[in-house]
Amino acid sequence: MDLGKIRRMAGVFLTAALALSIVGCGGNKNADSNGSSDGGTKTVRVAHTQTYVPYDYVNEKGESDGFEVAVMKEVAKLLPQYKFEFVPTSDDDLLIGVESGKYDVGTKGAWVTEQRKEKFVFPKQPISASIIGLTFRKDNQEKIKDMESFAKFSGKLVPIAPQNAQYAVIENFNKEHADTPVKLVSSEEFNIADAYTWVLEGRYDAFLDIELSYKNNVEKEDGAYHKFADQLAYVRYKAIPTYPLFNKKDKQLADEYDKALQQLKDNGKLKELEQKYFGEDIFQYVKD
Repeated sequence: MDLGKIRRMAGVFLTAALALSIVGCGGNKNADSNGSSDGGTKTVRVAHTQTYVPYDYVNEKGESDGFEVAVMKEVAKLLPQYKFEFVPTSDDDLLIGVESGKYDVGTKGAWVTEQRKEKFVFPKQPISASIIGLTFRKDNQEKIKDMESFAKFSGKLVPIAPQNAQYAVIENFNKEHADTPVKLVSSEEFNIADAYTWVLEGRYDAFLDIELSYKNNVEKEDGAYHKFADQLAYVRYKAIPTYPLFNKKDKQLADEYDKALQQLKDNGKLKELEQKYFGEDIFQYVKD
């Protein structure tokens, strides 16, 4: 065999070896639904809102924080097959991003709605709960103690948009209290300032309000509507479970989240985080 032929054959073998090496390197990368991985560990991008204290926010150190974020971080510890990355973002980007697959999961104190069921996967286990109740004129404190007494007092509630999960809350109350229902009127979304003003003007006698919103807007000295603090009062009704939203392709991840969350309940970690962020057991207010 002449020297030229030997060189040509060596070149062929070298090219083949390089090709196999490239294929081998690519074959070691196990891509997830977003095409990201790290040595077989799938990357899960968890989006969360930035200012919804104490549920989901960015703390003074610039870190992802809040009860729901803390729970997801504990879930991550129980799922070593995944690498969780937390991404602070806006409410709109979170919803659009999870639906499109930009993010795998989103936490924002989200309630279940029929509209959201069409776009996202909801796990079986809620991650938290959002307390709702009635904001009303303080001079009616002796008459309005709860939803039942409000219904008997007048039941004149600020209208609620039908697509809002709060609408279903009042619908369910009325089914259970057919003799003394709340006056449920549908309306489009409106500015929260309008709701407080309408109550103070006497157009309506109460506004179905999220407790955290009332505390931040009315009770806090720097709240946007603190000027109404001497004229308004608030009473709790119940807590609505909140859930992380999963992309439609992440059903398996949602199932694994459910198993991990059950472990956090069983080992007491969930109760510990509730005390840290809320100072109480908020799940006790969730009613069937």
